[in-house]
Amino acid sequence: MLLTHDAIASLAPDQKALTAARGQMKPAKWPVRERADDRALVWGECQGSGANPYRTVVDAATLGYKCTCPSRKFPCKHVLALMWMFVDDPALFQPAVTPEWVAEWLGRRRRAGPAAVTSGGGKSLAAASLEPDAAAADPKAEARRIAAAEKRAGETRAALFQAIDDVEGWIADQLRTGLGAFIEDAPDRCRAIAARMVDGKAAALAGRIDEIPARLLLRPVEERLDAAVAELGKVVILAHAFRAAPEDPELRRLVSTAETRESVLEAAGTLRVRAAWEVLGERISTRRDGMVMQESWLLNLGEGPRFSVLLDFFPASAGRRGSAFSNGDRFEGELAFYPARVPLRALIADRTPLAGDADWPATPAAPDPLAAVAAANDAAPWLTRVPLLLPPGRLLAGGKAFWWQSADGGAALPLADPPPPAVRGMALAAAAGVWDAGRLTLLAAQTDWGRIALDG
Repeated sequence: MLLTHDAIASLAPDQKALTAARGQMKPAKWPVRERADDRALVWGECQGSGANPYRTVVDAATLGYKCTCPSRKFPCKHVLALMWMFVDDPALFQPAVTPEWVAEWLGRRRRAGPAAVTSGGGKSLAAASLEPDAAAADPKAEARRIAAAEKRAGETRAALFQAIDDVEGWIADQLRTGLGAFIEDAPDRCRAIAARMVDGKAAALAGRIDEIPARLLLRPVEERLDAAVAELGKVVILAHAFRAAPEDPELRRLVSTAETRESVLEAAGTLRVRAAWEVLGERISTRRDGMVMQESWLLNLGEGPRFSVLLDFFPASAGRRGSAFSNGDRFEGELAFYPARVPLRALIADRTPLAGDADWPATPAAPDPLAAVAAANDAAPWLTRVPLLLPPGRLLAGGKAFWWQSADGGAALPLADPPPPAVRGMALAAAAGVWDAGRLTLLAAQTDWGRIALDG
């Protein structure tokens, strides 16, 4: 099946269509949600503003689609919503006999072959896959297809370069008018330039900029000026790096869109690490675009310290999703890492339950507990989140402030959130967390009484 969250995002004509689709995902709007037995076809009826519901169908195997709504966007918000609901929970779609209107659409697509179109005349991205042998046998058709693909790639590249120019000009404007004014008006200013980034196909960069105001609010007032300099500076570094190497997979992921799960798993050069892994904990945050980001942080128990993070994104309107893991779960498995200078984001290629116990990697005391952050930023200065494995220490409180302090008292790191009262002052043999926006978010710790969870 080709239908994935990444595929849906790449199909969307623009960010507005994705946002509108999230508003169409309420179950009450879809009195009919059904699928074929093999799950290759899904269809539904969405109640719109008219008397008759819009009929929507998706070929999950080829990403073909049709909707009876009058939208001029292809795919429309109803198609995107149906796709997203099916990827989120296929069980919500009841197996059913293919209705006549779906069978007629499917028959027209097969007769039309490579020229098949969706409703309203929008071409299906999967049309060429309907009769691949015929397309390959026609050199002229293949040449036209390659030329069209190269044209689209050129247009996307030009749009991304324009987006980079726009964001650099925008940052220069913020510096010229003063960062104090920027901090006061950050939400509106960031939302405006983020919208321009989306129009320029720089969706990932748009999301990053849109989150800057929230990241600034995490800092005390007296730290926000320095934080604004750091946030905007990282965007400038990312922009310069992308301009120098626009085909770099990591930079393209951070500016435009991420690779598909399939491409990461199938690529010959993908970093694969087989080891015993422990689930340190998860972080869940709702972004300003209405998407929820769920991070599951893992620790390699045999090599260290090596971390990985599993990312999942879903609409906030879909409600809380259950995690595939519990805090402290351990498994033996192979992780495939997205290409990056500091490989962190990964996919699970396979896993089996871990037999027996395994200790965390050794954590020798270091003069600077942020040495790992400095090393990561040297390699990839656009990073915002860096995992840490800390040596022995304890959690202390002073007024409304909380921090982790090394056992020798020589180093201290401010905490993003208050630790549970029961562990304040407790001696920790080791602690794991994520350094982000000048604060440490603790995930778990080892104590004389065993492992404790600290991620809330």
